[in-house]
Amino acid sequence: MRKAAGIFAGVCLLAGLTTVGFTAPDERRGDQLTFSDTAGVQHTVTTAGSFDEDNPFFQALGTNGRSCATCHQPDQAWTVTPARIRERFEQTRGRDPIFRSNDGSNCQDADISTLGKRRAAFSLLLSKGLVRVGLAVPPNAEFTITDVDDPYYCGAALSEASMFRRPLPSTNLGFLSTVMWDGRETVKGQSIRDDLATQASDATTGHAQGAPLTARQAADIVEFELGLFTAQTRDHRAGSLHAHGAEGGPRQLAAQSFCIGVNDPLNMLPLMPGACAAPSGGLNPNVFTLFMAWTQDESPERRAIARGEKLFNTRPFAIDNVGGLNRDAGDPVAGPFAGTCTVCHDTPGAGDHSVSMPLNIGVADEARRTPDLPLYYVKNNATQQTVTTTDPGRAMVTGKWSDIGKFKGPVLRALAARPPYFHNGSAATLEDVVDFYNTRFNIGLTRRERADLVAFLNAL
Repeated sequence: MRKAAGIFAGVCLLAGLTTVGFTAPDERRGDQLTFSDTAGVQHTVTTAGSFDEDNPFFQALGTNGRSCATCHQPDQAWTVTPARIRERFEQTRGRDPIFRSNDGSNCQDADISTLGKRRAAFSLLLSKGLVRVGLAVPPNAEFTITDVDDPYYCGAALSEASMFRRPLPSTNLGFLSTVMWDGRETVKGQSIRDDLATQASDATTGHAQGAPLTARQAADIVEFELGLFTAQTRDHRAGSLHAHGAEGGPRQLAAQSFCIGVNDPLNMLPLMPGACAAPSGGLNPNVFTLFMAWTQDESPERRAIARGEKLFNTRPFAIDNVGGLNRDAGDPVAGPFAGTCTVCHDTPGAGDHSVSMPLNIGVADEARRTPDLPLYYVKNNATQQTVTTTDPGRAMVTGKWSDIGKFKGPVLRALAARPPYFHNGSAATLEDVVDFYNTRFNIGLTRRERADLVAFLNAL
C-alpha cells in the first residue's frame, strides 16, 4: 500500500486532512474502500452510495485536534492497531492527536514534555492500542476498591479506576445490541441509534475535550456509521472469499437482516426499539454459513476455512463458570452444559450476542494479568469476599458485585485487520484467541482444528 497524506488519493478522509499515518486505499469505488491487511484484503462498503467526506465523523469538533476518525481508521477496520499507532508516533514524534494525555497516556495528564517521556507515557497505546477509561466507583456500589497494584504509580484515588481498553470498530454497528465494552452508553428501552448518538457526543466531550454535539451533528455521525459494513474479501491463500459459491465480503453482510434477540439461545426478547417481533425459539448453531460451498473444494486452503466455520458452529464443549450465564445464583442457566462457540456468538453472519448480555469469561482475571496492566483489589461490602482483577468491567457502571469482569462480545467481522484482541489487547493474534478458548473451556482442539479455526476467523 502506498502512503498518502489522506485516504482518498489526495482527498484526505479525516479531520484536518493532513494527519500522517493513514494509507490510501488499494482501490476505490464510489461506495467501496479496499485495503490490504496481513491476511489478504478487506473492503468497506457504505449503504449511503458514497462516502461523505464532510461528515462530522471526520471533523475535529473538540479542542485537542481529535475526531472520531483519530481512533477509528478505515484501513484498520475502523479502529486502530498498535503497528499503525507506532508509525504515527515516529512520524510525528508523538504529537499526532491520538497522543493526548487526557486518555491516551497511562496516567492522567502524564508528563509528555520530551520525546522519551512521550514514548513512556503512551506505552500501552503504542504496544496494545489501549485507551484509558477512567470511571468512578458508582454511588452505593456493592463493592469497594481496597488497593491497586499500579505499574505506573499514577496515584489515583481508590474511589475511581483506570481501565485500559481497545477502541471498538465503528463499522458493522447495525448488528449491535450493546454500545461500548461495558455497555455504559446503552440505556434500557432506548434504541441503539439513540445510544450511538449519546456515545458520539460523550466521545466528543471526553476524548476530544469539546462541547457536546448538536443533535444534527450526532445524527449525521450515527447515520454515517450505521451505513458502514466491513469484512475480509480476499485471503492470501484461499483467494477471493466470494468465489466458488462462497459468500464472504461486506456486500453480503450489508444485506444480512438483524433484529435484537434474533437466534438468542435463551429465547430472550428485550422490550426496546429494534427488537424482533417474536422470541427466537432457541439457537440455530449454524450462525456462519459463508463458506459451506467450500466443504469439498479442490483448494485445501478453502477446505480449511470451511472446516473452521463448521467447527465454530458445531464443535461441542462444556461451557462452565461463565459469569452472567451459568456461574452465579442469579444467572439464567444452572451449571455446566454442552454448547458451541455460537452460544455466545449467536447473531447470524456477524457473531456478536444478539441481546445485551455481558459475560465474564476470565479475560480480566489476575491469573491472566500482564505486568503492564494495573491490578485492582476489590472487596464485597456485604460478604467481605475479595477478588483481584485488571478491569472491573460492567461493575464500574452498575455497581453490582456480580458484574465484575463482565464485557460484551464484539462483532467478529474484519478480525484480520484489527489485532490485538479482547478488550485489553491480551491476545496479540487470532492464534492466541483460539488458544485462550481452547484452554479456558478445555475444548481439546487438534493442531489442524486450531489452524482451521484461525483460517476461518481470518476470512471473516
